[in-house]
Amino acid sequence: MLNVSGVSAGYGGVPALADVSLNIEQGEIVAIVGSNGTGKSTLARVISGLVKPTSGTVTFGGQSIEKMPPHEIVKLGLVHVPEGRHVFGKLTVAENLTLGAYTLSKEADTRARMEFVCSLFPLLEERKNQKAGSLSGGQQQMLALGRGLMANPRLLILDEPSLGLMPKLVEELFESIRNVSSEGITILLIEQRVLEALELCNRGYVIQNGRIVLEGPGCELIESDMVRKAYLGM
Repeated sequence: MLNVSGVSAGYGGVPALADVSLNIEQGEIVAIVGSNGTGKSTLARVISGLVKPTSGTVTFGGQSIEKMPPHEIVKLGLVHVPEGRHVFGKLTVAENLTLGAYTLSKEADTRARMEFVCSLFPLLEERKNQKAGSLSGGQQQMLALGRGLMANPRLLILDEPSLGLMPKLVEELFESIRNVSSEGITILLIEQRVLEALELCNRGYVIQNGRIVLEGPGCELIESDMVRKAYLGM
């Protein structure tokens, strides 16, 4: 479904990624884990077209996308929910969700998608007329996830969705991600919470200093000596 091959990228001549390769199959949850500043978010931006790689290729559904503008990539069904939520605080929940449906040309399609998102997140239905800025951090993250789903993605990139959330809210968020996956949506999860991400995913990649240093099934990565020492304090 998605193939990243030999990708390098950086900012102002400063390298952030070096020769990164990975693949994601339809229906998987794949996690990219590592410490802050290791290139995880840059990788998400390269895949979604926000950052152009200096070398390497990105293909989605067999189509080369590394030179495509972000809005065209969204139309193919690849949607990026960036770090930091970025909801529009002065707009209502319903208005925020509707903005996510800009690729849908028919009003009926937007209504149907809204019903689908609200079935996954009943709280959004309850709060649909409430200003997004008055929601809690966890509720805003739910809204950001729901807005991403409004574009009817085939692949959803979630960049640090648990950032700034209390542990209880993190549990609820990861359960929501499971529910999204159960609807057949493929997920690329970028996370600093290594244990939780690896417990959730089918497969994972560990990134350090802009390079993939380890990959495999999530359950196997949890048992890796390197992961246990570097990230799990074991």
